[in-house]
Amino acid sequence: MTRAGSSSQMPELNGAGLRIAIIGARFNDHIVVPLRDGALRGLERLGVADNDITEAWVPGAFELPLAAQALAQTGKVDAIVCLGTVIRGDTPHFDYVCGEAARGIQDAQLNTGIPVMFGVLTVNTEQQAIDRSGPGIDNKGDEAAVGAVEMALLLKKFKG
Repeated sequence: MTRAGSSSQMPELNGAGLRIAIIGARFNDHIVVPLRDGALRGLERLGVADNDITEAWVPGAFELPLAAQALAQTGKVDAIVCLGTVIRGDTPHFDYVCGEAARGIQDAQLNTGIPVMFGVLTVNTEQQAIDRSGPGIDNKGDEAAVGAVEMALLLKKFKG
């Protein structure tokens, strides 16, 4: 039996040659831009070349799944990182947007076979979002980018 992921330790990741897309939601862009910057730092650290990174922007988190699925269907990317921020307010709007964005992003990857990472912050306060989009490697955009590289490499391995 071949073990495809027998260790809980982080594998050595080399993203050289991978084509990665980042799709950001403009709503709450004061948080999403730092998430994007974190994703770019993560991709650079893993060896993904600048010219192998595609960026696109959509109005909000609700629109991320459609853009991700459309981009995945082009065959021009190995993985996609979806970034957004939804901050809880006084109405149920938060629940609908978060749930549908998550479902849609999951559907996009399952429908296309291209990894689509959920880098959407779903937080109670703006401070929580700021804390998760800082300059370090705990930036959730960086984490989503690392996950995208890991999943793209894993799927390439499965395909032989």
